[in-house]
Amino acid sequence: MESRAKLFGHSIHQMLIVFPLGLLGTAVVFDVLHLVLGSPLMAGVAWWLIVAGVIGGLLAAPFGLVDWLAIPAGTRAKRIGALHGGGNVVVLLLFGASGLARSAAPEAPAGLALLLSFAGIGLALVTAWLGGELVARLGVGVTPNAHLDAPSSLSAPTVEPEPRLTR
Repeated sequence: MESRAKLFGHSIHQMLIVFPLGLLGTAVVFDVLHLVLGSPLMAGVAWWLIVAGVIGGLLAAPFGLVDWLAIPAGTRAKRIGALHGGGNVVVLLLFGASGLARSAAPEAPAGLALLLSFAGIGLALVTAWLGGELVARLGVGVTPNAHLDAPSSLSAPTVEPEPRLTR
């Protein structure tokens, strides 16, 4: 199923999600470094990464919603997409709450702020897998004529040959 929101022939949602996932995951790495090293600098960096990651997630979400709305009702993809999207709303809420809990003193996050970010990344791993299931297994956001020798999405539209089956 081809994406409804595309830029240069590619799904915008798939292009954007790498930012919040990477930023929020890296925030947790900096939280762990803060705990291990006792470094206020690491905690401050984690806070800024959370802020940027939540903003990135808010930018990616509408494009995912556009694609999800185009999935036919009653399909496995629609159910997986609902879990993926709903789970990611919770991920952003967890990280948003973690960011707010740290905002008064980003260099010294309370235990609750850290717990929220750790819970957020745990859930993000599940929702990222669900997103991978949508694309790699169910073909959501994939061009219908995708195959190993498909022309560039930047080339002029042409009738593409049938894909080769390889095993």
